Amino acid sequence: MSEDQPHLSVVVHGRNVQGHLGESLGALARQAGPGVQVVVAAVGASARAAAARHPDLTLVALPDGTPDGAARAAGAARAEGRWLHFVHSKDSVPTGAVRAVAERVAALPDTVDVLLTDHTRSTWRHTRLPSPDGRFLAKPGRRDVRLADCPDLLKTTPLLGTRVLRRDFWQARRDQLATDDELFTAYAALLAADRIAAYDHVALEDRQPRPESLPPPTAADRFALLETYERLLRLAGERAAGAGPLGVLYAAMVTASLRTIARADLPEPEARAFFHRAARAAVTHRPPGHRRPGGLEGVRRRLLEEDAYSKYRAFQAADQRRRQVRSAVAAGRRKAARTVRGLQYHQDLRRPLDPRLAVFSAYWGRGVACNPAAIAAKLAELAPHIHPVWVVSRANEPLLPPGTDHVVPGSRRYWRVMATATYLVNNANFPDAIVKRQGSVHLQTHHGTPLKRMGLDQLDHPAAAQGLNFHDLLARVDRWDYSVSSNTHSTEMWQRAYQSRYVELDHGYPRNDVYYTATAADVRAVRDRLGIAPGSRALLYAPTHRDYEAAWTPRLDLAALADRLGEDTVLLVRGHYFYGGGAGPSPAALRRTGRVLDVSAYDPVEDLALAADALITDYSSLMFDYANLDRPIVVYADDWETYATTRGVYFDLIAEPPGAVARTQEELTEVLTTDAWRDAAAGRARAAFRRRFCEFDDGRAAERVVRRVFLGEPESALPPVVPLDGRTPAPTPEEAAP
Repeated sequence: MSEDQPHLSVVVHGRNVQGHLGESLGALARQAGPGVQVVVAAVGASARAAAARHPDLTLVALPDGTPDGAARAAGAARAEGRWLHFVHSKDSVPTGAVRAVAERVAALPDTVDVLLTDHTRSTWRHTRLPSPDGRFLAKPGRRDVRLADCPDLLKTTPLLGTRVLRRDFWQARRDQLATDDELFTAYAALLAADRIAAYDHVALEDRQPRPESLPPPTAADRFALLETYERLLRLAGERAAGAGPLGVLYAAMVTASLRTIARADLPEPEARAFFHRAARAAVTHRPPGHRRPGGLEGVRRRLLEEDAYSKYRAFQAADQRRRQVRSAVAAGRRKAARTVRGLQYHQDLRRPLDPRLAVFSAYWGRGVACNPAAIAAKLAELAPHIHPVWVVSRANEPLLPPGTDHVVPGSRRYWRVMATATYLVNNANFPDAIVKRQGSVHLQTHHGTPLKRMGLDQLDHPAAAQGLNFHDLLARVDRWDYSVSSNTHSTEMWQRAYQSRYVELDHGYPRNDVYYTATAADVRAVRDRLGIAPGSRALLYAPTHRDYEAAWTPRLDLAALADRLGEDTVLLVRGHYFYGGGAGPSPAALRRTGRVLDVSAYDPVEDLALAADALITDYSSLMFDYANLDRPIVVYADDWETYATTRGVYFDLIAEPPGAVARTQEELTEVLTTDAWRDAAAGRARAAFRRRFCEFDDGRAAERVVRRVFLGEPESALPPVVPLDGRTPAPTPEEAAP
């Protein structure tokens, strides 16, 4: 090996699953150096964009849909290291692991083909759980061994990312190992190796998506699992692996078969067919002299080998009855809960769904607002045969537009509408008691692009997650059929924060359509309603909610700021809706001058954005929507470190802002009294921000959503998203001036 040749090439491959790739590559980039190369076989635009932020890494750009096997092979073809460590894009390599593995493989002789390492496992609920593999990895010690002499190495978790492969070995076995079936590849690497070294160092964090976020397994998937094990058993025979490895593989196949059969959601004909197929495999591949375990597991295996399906089901039913007795108390509680929800609702659930009925809700019953309102308006235009009914709290009933058909939560009609509507649209979540009926369509529109951590990503931030039951949250998420997104960042964060099987609609936010369809007359009309004189500069100040504050308190001396900004500037101040409409800033400072207007109770917020020459905010998601207008945005981040630590954030807003940033009131005043709020530097920051976060918004988002969800049109028939440089935002107040 030449002095310049790296010992190790880490080959990261695949698409940007749930937005983890950028974080993983950042950690790898910090670990790369002499003796280590990082190759990124990036599948799709999002993965390429994440890799492009690290120019020191070797990028292999691959089109969307490239399978894992082909991506691994493409990455390995660019690898220069003597050893290859394949890491799927959903996973990561812990700090220090790259250097440790590189030093270990540098000391291995050429007779070793595979270095077997340890890993941790992370789920939506737990982070970096230790693996059960340590006891198997400890058996060889520092010696390299033949698999026949240490068959328990096959009992390690079958993850390719824990098998570091000598590059010459990979090239010789590439046709066998470059498959899309990771289970096969992980086992086959050990079976094909002449000698294996074990290293009980954690070299992989295996991130396991919530099963409910993955496509459900099909009958073909289950039979393919059997075929994989049979291929492995044949390979073990061809390699003369010996009785030990054959016995381990056989036991793994039978265990996997019994787990599949035990699944409650397996249809009876499919379960019977799979049982018969698994029985044949169990008999055909049973190694000579193989002994079954004792106890209930031994009974299950005997019945499988006898192909005694009816007896197996009877045995399973008896076992289930035993478990049911233990859960009688829990069953009683569930029955009581169903009674509380009301017999009438359950009677209504037996009524047929009404294909002409749609329920809309926004912000927990606040009224006609946000994405649901924009969708309802477009629905009236494109599908007037579908009748909308809004869920509105009693307190907000008087604020409804005249003639709005609505129901109040808990009323008799509310339960009937919720039970029989085919379409249910919300920008938050419907209550836990609502049942997801077969044939109903739940559309989750969300109400902002996430800067702060959401959903499952709040697990590590208890201040933000106070009172949040994550199991109940996921049950609500599992009702979603569609999730609307306005940019790739949101799509990936929703995948991570709300792991389930919904369909992602990368169609844009319907509420943002107005930023492209509003006319000069619309802008003038809003400013007239707000009393903003022609020629005045209007600045919208919209801070967000803080989990560590109990009440809304302006973080600025607004009257003093208004005095410094001069007679021609009006401050529109909007408190976060969590504190209640009209319950925003109300100190005497706001009443002493007509140049500070409390617009906390004004709806819709899109009107305020159209009226404003610029936006001042801290961490509000309004900044992502306002960026569509291509008007200046100023970030006032006096408590960024506290907010980021307490709430958790997805990216560093100070490093990637939408415009000028101020950390004190004096700095903010300086920005607003000079050209810093709209100078070239602010324009460049805004342009980069718009490219990233205004990706799908172009004025036709509501149309795309209605055509896709309510009219059933395929995505290929929908209006394509107009590129950013081809869009024309609504006129600025200056352009709209008479």
